[in-house]
Amino acid sequence: MGIVRRAIERMEGYRPGEQPSDGKFIKLNTNENPYPPSPRVREALAGEAERLQLYPDPLAEALRERIAGIHGVPKERVIAGNGSDDVLTMVMRTFAERGDPVASPVPTYTLYETLCGIQGARYLPVPYREDYSLDPSAVPARAKVVFVANPNSPSGTLLPAATLSAIAGRIAGVLVVDEAYVDFARRDCLDLARRHENVIILRSLSKSFSLAGLRLGYGIAREEIVSNLRKVKDSYNVSRLALAGGLAALGDLPWMRENVRKVVATRRRLTAGLQRLGFGVLPSEANFVLACTTGYPARQIHELLKRKRILVRYYDTPRLRDCIRVSVGTDEETEALLVQIAEIIGARIPTGGKATRGNPHG
Repeated sequence: MGIVRRAIERMEGYRPGEQPSDGKFIKLNTNENPYPPSPRVREALAGEAERLQLYPDPLAEALRERIAGIHGVPKERVIAGNGSDDVLTMVMRTFAERGDPVASPVPTYTLYETLCGIQGARYLPVPYREDYSLDPSAVPARAKVVFVANPNSPSGTLLPAATLSAIAGRIAGVLVVDEAYVDFARRDCLDLARRHENVIILRSLSKSFSLAGLRLGYGIAREEIVSNLRKVKDSYNVSRLALAGGLAALGDLPWMRENVRKVVATRRRLTAGLQRLGFGVLPSEANFVLACTTGYPARQIHELLKRKRILVRYYDTPRLRDCIRVSVGTDEETEALLVQIAEIIGARIPTGGKATRGNPHG
């Protein structure tokens, strides 16, 4: 067109997972929680609907106070966002000039690279090792921002705090530890934000709290970082409904924890079922698994499952071309998925041991 920034014309925008319009799918492609949020959320939303003519609190004071109380940090160290993606955007606006180096281990959440393109920063991918471990010395010390999803997507793997601490100690800029899935994991890295001045911890209420449709997330960092992030955020970046729903959800932690318990239990069954069918499955600390095929094209499995009204995620990139990412659904959805995959690859679902496979293309 000539009037659009060249960087925007050249870049490919972020592609979210498919959201079918008719709703008649088993939807295991976007890591949503299969269980509803706390009933308190619906009550809070109904009450707030009477005040939609009014702007929301621009600083989300009550929400930040509750988050601060849960995590044992001062409220001044918390910033709220329209999903944690909103906080990622604030980070890029605050710390990355045009041409600045921004790094992340890969493969990972592709929005990081997209945000670099929008900002005009230089994206420096750092390949994970085959087992998805990471050598801290491989991360460029000159990076102004380093993004690490932990647990990582799409692998579901978790880096130890010592690795992340080493990265924080060697880089010139900030380390953003994106813990969108951490409630499904054995441990978190929140303490890094207490021990390092350049660490930002991100959390989302989309996954464990079942609020993907409301869009609410937050960051925890040193007060100086938060005060600067606040300068670049959109003026009213969190809606009244999201603030009300978030407060209600955070006020019912037992509900969230019970949903997490069910998801983790089903994750074990999903992993075992895929392994019996001959897939290689990485140990996941998230609400999804990355399953790699050994003889049947992953793209075909993805496409044939879609014909059977089951959605999983496929990434057409060299390292992930033989894999599908599968969100953890209910037990019933998981069983339906395993039955359909077995039918696609020509395997019998065994009660134990390995699957018996027929002609994979027959």
